[in-house]
Amino acid sequence: MSPSRSPSIRRLVALPATLALLASSLVPSVTAADALSVTTPYPGIVAAPGSNVSFTIDVETAEAARVDLAVSGVPSGWTATLRGGGFVVDSVLTKAGEPTTVRLDVNIPTAATDGSNRVVVTARSGDTSVVLPLDIRVDVESAGEVTLETDFPGLRGSSDTTFNFNLTLRNGTAEDVTYAVNAIGPSGWEVSARLTGQAQAASAIAQAGGTSGISISVSPPAGVAAGLYPIDVQATAGARQIPLQLAVEITGTYSLSLSTPDARLNGRGTAGAATEQQLTLINTGTADLVDVALTASSPSGWTATFDQETVASIPADSEVTVTVSIVPSGDAVAGDYALTIRASNAQANDSIDFRFTVETSPLWFIVGIALIVAVGAGLWWVFQRYGRR
Repeated sequence: MSPSRSPSIRRLVALPATLALLASSLVPSVTAADALSVTTPYPGIVAAPGSNVSFTIDVETAEAARVDLAVSGVPSGWTATLRGGGFVVDSVLTKAGEPTTVRLDVNIPTAATDGSNRVVVTARSGDTSVVLPLDIRVDVESAGEVTLETDFPGLRGSSDTTFNFNLTLRNGTAEDVTYAVNAIGPSGWEVSARLTGQAQAASAIAQAGGTSGISISVSPPAGVAAGLYPIDVQATAGARQIPLQLAVEITGTYSLSLSTPDARLNGRGTAGAATEQQLTLINTGTADLVDVALTASSPSGWTATFDQETVASIPADSEVTVTVSIVPSGDAVAGDYALTIRASNAQANDSIDFRFTVETSPLWFIVGIALIVAVGAGLWWVFQRYGRR
């Protein structure tokens, strides 16, 4: 090789090293912050004394690695716990490029005063460490209230009615709360509470500033006496007890039975003559019956007149006797006829089919006997007068 060409050869040899150096200057360097990151969507929050707050924390690494976690700066009397997978944790194992989530639960004592407090979460993987500052501002006025409301605290109906109350649990606090509801009625009553439309749910979560629906179903026992009955409801939201009293007014059941004193639904009489028949009206319900009207449907030309066309009142579990006067038409032939007698008011009614037998009038029997006697007397007179000839 010629000595005159050696500088060119040296330049060609040095060219790859120069290109490599230039390429390295164009690629950004990987820092510790890029290799390990610890983030949360809400690093600063406001909470009330006595509340529990939670931070969701994502831990991510460029390569799969174990990351140790520690919490510092926790004020005296406070507690801060890292949780993940249902456990209290001190470290997590990450996958490359995929965040692993943990939760930091902070309990603020009721004696905490207004002011800002900083809790620091430190993540360490190998020689790399990252800190995540979390700010909690204690504000007494942010406590808010959890209330239980209903538009209709009292319902009215008969004892065979199922009463449904719609309640609203309003969470006016700055944090989500887990709540449960218990409802108690008088002995023998069936009372149940349903949370957010789920019949089997024992508890539910009411979000901060949100509302949740509650349904209370009340079924009184059969035949319960009329009156006003309390239903006690109590919601438990965290450490809070929220009572609410509902009321059910039982108006009683309405039931009426119409019959006769001996339960026989038939009678007899003669055409054109009045026959009196007693009727028994029995209030078989639990509420008084008022203004019970009596009516009758009878064959054409017949009349049925009641001594009381309207019974003013029949107390519960009591009976009233009325009398109906039945007059068949004067030209009614002997035989059986049907009448329908009905008792009713605005709440209850009953009716009976009454069979009435029209008999031959005794007058015609007497007239027949008289004719027989007259004919016999006439024959005797004829024989007496003309029998000797």
